[in-house]
Order: sequence, then C-alpha cells, then structure tokens
Amino acid sequence: MPSYYETFWTHDRYALVGHSADKPFPKLTYRYLKARGATVYPVDPSAAEIEGDQAYDSLEALPEGVEAVIIEVPKAQSADWVGKAADAGVKDVWIHQGAATPEALAIAEERGLELRHGTCAVMYVTEGFAQGHGLHRALWKALGKY
Repeated sequence: MPSYYETFWTHDRYALVGHSADKPFPKLTYRYLKARGATVYPVDPSAAEIEGDQAYDSLEALPEGVEAVIIEVPKAQSADWVGKAADAGVKDVWIHQGAATPEALAIAEERGLELRHGTCAVMYVTEGFAQGHGLHRALWKALGKY
C-alpha cells in the first residue's frame, strides 16, 4: 500500500513552483515527472522558460488547472505560494524539504489542503540511486518515514 507521501505522485497534472532569481529551479523533479508522462507546468516568476518549456509567472496563468502543486522556493516565499495554491483551487500541495514555515502550515490547515512537507520530493520521483536520492529513499524507508 502506498504511503501518504507516495500518493501525491499519482496525479496527471502538476505545477512545479520555483523562483530562479533566488534559488535554482528544481529541474530534477521537473525532468523526472515529465519522464513519467505527467503534465508539468513550470511556475517561476523570474524565468521565461525552464528546460526549453514556457514558464508561467503564476498559477492563474496556466493553460489548464492542475491537481497538485510542488513548492520548491526559498522558505520565506512558501506561505505565499501555499495561499496561491489554495486560491487556484488546488487541494494537494507539497512543500519541499526545509521550505515549510509555521505560517505555511497554518494556511494549509485553515484552507483545508492536503499538505506534505518535511521530505525531499526527488526521492519519490526518481528510480535507482539518481544523485544519491535512492540512498536517501532507502534510509527513510528503513526508518519508517517514507
């Protein structure tokens, strides 16, 4: 049976939020989701394109609705993006490891979002031992945190 974290990765359409001006865009997550056949829209207010694909400056600018949002921005921006995901009607949100704040968690709870945080998104979307994420995955599974 899939874990609560694993169920996040069963959607067909995702928005992946980054902010390249402040932190490198999460290209590993982007690439692996696309390779799995998911529709992934890069949302980055500081970039016109990501990996040759059009980037969008907001969730509202996307050409269609998404089922889930992955937030991989600097910690100071995460609460704002949780609110924007809720405003866009998205109920399933992932905040990348180390980027959650008490404010972001409170907004998610107040708005009734399914929120996952505290772990690395890449270890769920990669296979094998890609860039050490497989080792991270094996460790977390052994510890019962996966």
